[in-house]
Amino acid sequence: MNPADAMQAIPAPDMTLLGLFLQAHFVVKVVMLGLLGASVWCWSIIVDKTLLFRRTKAEMDAFEEAFWSGRSLEELYRSFNDRPAVGQGALFVAAMREWKRSFEGSGRQIQSLSQRIDKVLDVTIQREVERLESRLLFLASIGSAGPYIGLFGTVWGIMTAFTSIAASKNTSLAVVAPGIAEALFATAIGLFAAIPAVLAYNKLQATVSKQQSRLEGFADEFSAILSRQIDERLSLAA
Repeated sequence: MNPADAMQAIPAPDMTLLGLFLQAHFVVKVVMLGLLGASVWCWSIIVDKTLLFRRTKAEMDAFEEAFWSGRSLEELYRSFNDRPAVGQGALFVAAMREWKRSFEGSGRQIQSLSQRIDKVLDVTIQREVERLESRLLFLASIGSAGPYIGLFGTVWGIMTAFTSIAASKNTSLAVVAPGIAEALFATAIGLFAAIPAVLAYNKLQATVSKQQSRLEGFADEFSAILSRQIDERLSLAA
């Protein structure tokens, strides 16, 4: 048979994205599906965290406006104690609860109240940061491991392609190109999952750092306010 006729007899491979997936080796398909699933999960985390950070920022702004409006601490405590508080509101409620327990108890132990309030504020800040950072580690993991997982699929696909070429003893481009394209498609999916994950992780982590700085700044200011009141009560008691 004429080589040209033999080339025409070879059916044209399906080079669409779906075709590349369907023609890929089983292991490569598993890698592709895993990376696509990870990409979908990453985007769900990105959207959820973006909305969460916006709500948290709005609630923090609203609390700061109420806190510095001149209202008494008792009035603010009654207002925020009856509803779930986040951000500075959570710090305020936790510190005020410790304050009220110290003065309403039978012992009225206020000698070390300032230290206890500082510890309560530190623990609450840690909990708030953990709430904001939850699931961000998954983005970092996909961002770092995604390209390597895709590369594994590529290497496996190329090995399979070369094995098929050796078995068919045909090194024409029409035979080689589909297998190589299927293998490289796995790397492309790995980058598709990893690049948004890395960019989103850096952006979201920077937002967490900003909000953590706001929490720590408010904790220092509120601790100083309560410390002055403690000193005044101790001086009156003396």
